[in-house]
Amino acid sequence: MADTVLLIDDEPDVVRAVGAYLERTGAEVTRAVTAEEGMQAYERVRPDVVILDLHLPDAHGLDVLERLKGQGAAVILLTGNGDIETAVKAMQLGAENFLTKPVDMTHLAAAAARVAEKVRLRRQNALLRAREHLGQRVETLGVSPGMQELERQVQLLAASDRTTVLLTGESGTGKGWVARIVHSLSPRAAGPFVEVNCAGLSATFLESELFGHEKGAFTDAKERKQGLFEIADGGTIFLDEIGDLASELQPKLLKVLETKTFRRLGGTREITVDVRTVAATNHDLTGDVDAGRFREDLFYRLSVMPLHLPAVRERAREDRLALVTRLLSDLKPALPGCPAECATEVLERLLSAPWPGNVREMRNVLERAMILARGQAQIGLEHLPADLRKGGAAAERRHVVQSLSDVERAHIERTLRHHAGNRTRAAHELGISRATLINKIKAYALDL
Repeated sequence: MADTVLLIDDEPDVVRAVGAYLERTGAEVTRAVTAEEGMQAYERVRPDVVILDLHLPDAHGLDVLERLKGQGAAVILLTGNGDIETAVKAMQLGAENFLTKPVDMTHLAAAAARVAEKVRLRRQNALLRAREHLGQRVETLGVSPGMQELERQVQLLAASDRTTVLLTGESGTGKGWVARIVHSLSPRAAGPFVEVNCAGLSATFLESELFGHEKGAFTDAKERKQGLFEIADGGTIFLDEIGDLASELQPKLLKVLETKTFRRLGGTREITVDVRTVAATNHDLTGDVDAGRFREDLFYRLSVMPLHLPAVRERAREDRLALVTRLLSDLKPALPGCPAECATEVLERLLSAPWPGNVREMRNVLERAMILARGQAQIGLEHLPADLRKGGAAAERRHVVQSLSDVERAHIERTLRHHAGNRTRAAHELGISRATLINKIKAYALDL
């Protein structure tokens, strides 16, 4: 049985009868009566099977077949004239089957089911090749039941390559890493993965980055520029810090998500792309919607499948141990001669630390410790930052009486002082963008 079918035919009786029959078999049927309408529907829906009439009012079916095959479609061709020459030409162009009208419904449904099964096998093989090629292992998310369930959801999302994903969680919890896993385990793995941070850019500059611009669209637009949505065509675009998206850009993003079309800045032509969107935020978007800072319709369109990444301090001890192990393993190839093992007391400090900067902070600490321990068998206490070397119950008690914002403020202040106020180096160590650091300095009224 085909899950999704696109039926392109200009005969109302055929559209009505064939569509109704396929829906009774359990298929989701999208209907189009012209070639252009059919192409737009294909780009929007990406069905398992296309059933295409040979004679359409605005184009010949073989030309449409060629365009559809160029988009990777699996096509069954229908015609009222079953001549052998046309059938041969259709098969040469890549048609999966060629049936004459009046078509036998049982035969058509069986043919659609066979084609859909071939499509599913191709997608599964692409998924396996992507996993082998990129070496991404979703299993490294964690080992507790809660993290195992999160892994299961990530795998389901990866296989459903048209579903929009919203990743939530505190800064540094690994949302960008999970976005890359979703892409690399999906049938889109061979396509581009494009990342853009929505914070710290002016609305005009970000609009130009996302959608591109035409020559002369604004003062410095010396030539036409492709936007990141165009560059990501066939792949995934990752919109980080989506909660900071300028209000004037929110309806434009909503349009792209709903129609897969947009216009370049200063342009008049509609551009169509096949892009899967993954967004991430550390904001409470529900609260932002209530406060009028974020569009409600955009929020619901983004959160088709939301995934929450817990802070490191909220994860089970076994998950924190798995995280330390993974980070050490990831860092080892880039740090030859540095140990990827920790002394017992070091591991205990790492597992009991509050980690206000989450995975990003843990990675930075481990990388520094490995470098300091170069040539030695293990990472020792002397290789850890001073606050972790102290450790113990007193440090835990101090953390309990502080709010998360107090801990973050103190950590940012210490890092800035260590780098003599240099915001670029401090942002690099904290694992955040310079713009985000500047925003936090303002929010916490840090005077450095």
